[in-house]
Amino acid sequence: MSTSWSWAALRARVVLETPEVLVLDKPPGISVTGERHDVDLVELAEAEGETLYPVHRIDKVTSGLVLLARTLPAHGPLTRQFADRTATKAYLAVVEGTGLPQRWTIDLPLGVGRKNTVRIAAPRESLTFDAQASRWGVAEADVRPGRKCYPSVTHLHRVAEADGRTLVVANPVSGRRHQIRVHLAWTGSPIVGDPLFRGEGRTFLHSWRLRLPAGEGLDVTAVPDEEFLQAFPGARFDDVWQSLAAH
Repeated sequence: MSTSWSWAALRARVVLETPEVLVLDKPPGISVTGERHDVDLVELAEAEGETLYPVHRIDKVTSGLVLLARTLPAHGPLTRQFADRTATKAYLAVVEGTGLPQRWTIDLPLGVGRKNTVRIAAPRESLTFDAQASRWGVAEADVRPGRKCYPSVTHLHRVAEADGRTLVVANPVSGRRHQIRVHLAWTGSPIVGDPLFRGEGRTFLHSWRLRLPAGEGLDVTAVPDEEFLQAFPGARFDDVWQSLAAH
């Protein structure tokens, strides 16, 4: 997968532009900002004379919508909507396995382990699934003591199954680093290709929809690319998209 992007090529992927914001459909393989070893999106824009302020981030391997402020006065109110959890984020993920519930919730705290890796802040064997509530959780007594942990909740919706894989919508309530990826993998449904869990090639996680109600508000979507869609050959995308739009 090529990561040699120019700012002109990235800017051609803007899906919404106002004097205050850019919403960009980011390709996989380039970081939003803060990349140590590679050029990132914000640096590329800066080199071309355009200063941008990330309102939120998605992982380097994740494709899809990223919201960027074009001015500092716009940045503060936008980031507050994420901090106050009034912003709604919806991701598409292709995961290994089938037989998942129609809807379920993963309510598992995250912590940071060795080498700065994100993991569930409890032993794997202590995680439990309440079938009646359709919810993954862990007893407070089983959360690892002595380390900082972060409450994290992800709501999920099964869209379709094909060829031993499932297409899901993930709505992270909290916005922790690697949250969706870790939540799904630790509960037995790793995202296809995820390098955090020995996957190879494309990571099939896509920032699909973003809604912010405050201020002038916005509601934008980004259709996944053909490579993403081909990972789910058994699904009729028109039908899937109708289901997603109603979610």
